[in-house]
Amino acid sequence: MKILLIFLTFYLISGQSFSLSSLHVTGYSGASLLVDSGKHWSSDSAKYMVKHDPWRTIIDYKKHSEWTSEGRFILFCNKYGKLMIFIRELNQQDAGKYRIRVMSKWYIDITLNVKKDSCCVVSKKVVVKSGETATFSCEYSQNHINDAKVIFKERQNSIDTWNEEERFSISDDKHKHIFSVRITAVTPDDGGVYLCGVWINRQSYSYSIIITVHLHIISK
Repeated sequence: MKILLIFLTFYLISGQSFSLSSLHVTGYSGASLLVDSGKHWSSDSAKYMVKHDPWRTIIDYKKHSEWTSEGRFILFCNKYGKLMIFIRELNQQDAGKYRIRVMSKWYIDITLNVKKDSCCVVSKKVVVKSGETATFSCEYSQNHINDAKVIFKERQNSIDTWNEEERFSISDDKHKHIFSVRITAVTPDDGGVYLCGVWINRQSYSYSIIITVHLHIISK
């Protein structure tokens, strides 16, 4: 399965970091975006997020030990202590330059490009009985044929990489621009919101979320 899950797992286990002050990322209108800042969350420091041209304050020096949010914009701490940026339901007006600042610690600039593509505005509902196999497919733009495909699962105020490897598998059909997800012997704990993503920035851990899947597990 050549989808770089091994590489991503190594990164998550090792806690490998990177140091950047500026990122360029691309998302799709109607879809979402997940960006790893590569910098420490610093739970004792307030968080600030603004958009330039025109100037707009999005998050105004809010402080929380694990997350802070305003509407579609969420900043949260992942399990390795790094600040993550998640933007839901992108639109054309979201394109532009942002600055995220952790008070008295650091800042990072992000330039966001928002594209339109019919592949990336789908939300699915999948219902499967407990103990059976859940499958769902995720269509992606042809621009991402050679990019790594990944699955995330939403938690309360955070997002985790799904790495239940014994029961979880991904296969990629590059000719059809679709990758498929399979989870065997599902349990109620497997239910929830899954995010199909592509790794869009080789210089950082930035992902375009192309499809949202709501997995419902029912009793037999």
